[in-house]
Amino acid sequence: MSSGRQSIPSSPTASRFAAALSNSVTSNAATSAAESPAKNQHIWLVTGPAGCGKSTVAKHIADSLHLPFIEGDEYHPKANIDKMSAGIPLTDADRWDWLTALREASIQELDKGSDGVVLTCSALKRKYRDVIRVAPYFTPNVHLHFIYLDAPEEVLLERVAARKNHYMGANMVHSQFEALERPRADEVDVITIDVTRPVEAVMVDAVDKVIKTMDSTRQ
Repeated sequence: MSSGRQSIPSSPTASRFAAALSNSVTSNAATSAAESPAKNQHIWLVTGPAGCGKSTVAKHIADSLHLPFIEGDEYHPKANIDKMSAGIPLTDADRWDWLTALREASIQELDKGSDGVVLTCSALKRKYRDVIRVAPYFTPNVHLHFIYLDAPEEVLLERVAARKNHYMGANMVHSQFEALERPRADEVDVITIDVTRPVEAVMVDAVDKVIKTMDSTRQ
């Protein structure tokens, strides 16, 4: 006699019942999934060079729509902050881990069940934006949008020069404009907003465009 537990064969009737039950459960699950598609979720990435108002605009969108907010600067490793504080521009190599961390942080917020998440990131180059574009690849219900805050260099230089106690100095604005690749027409997931206007007008415009974009995904 074997010391292991013996397998008791099922009767033909029991086998047919189990198969029918399994098929029914599978069919009901498929029908339920078809009737209840996954809800749309949105990642709103507010981008642009230093001084364009990323944090202000992003926080306003998040508060207006009751969405979680991620401040991208807080995800920079200390080495990056030390370089920027010393007026040393970041290299591509300095940014990869930062961009990946932001992408993962946004996905984690969606995994908690939020309808969306708003985050800030300069995303100066197209290849930086492409790192974030990986986020919804395997999740059809997730929609990624960039909100590019546009203004001439001289306007942003004035704004950054007026800042107090911020590691991003005015001298860094020029280096960011040298690296900047403005979104092109084929980047159809980008919303461009002119931020030379008063901040109140910019915030209203941003929320209006976000709501209209979300409405279009429901159609």
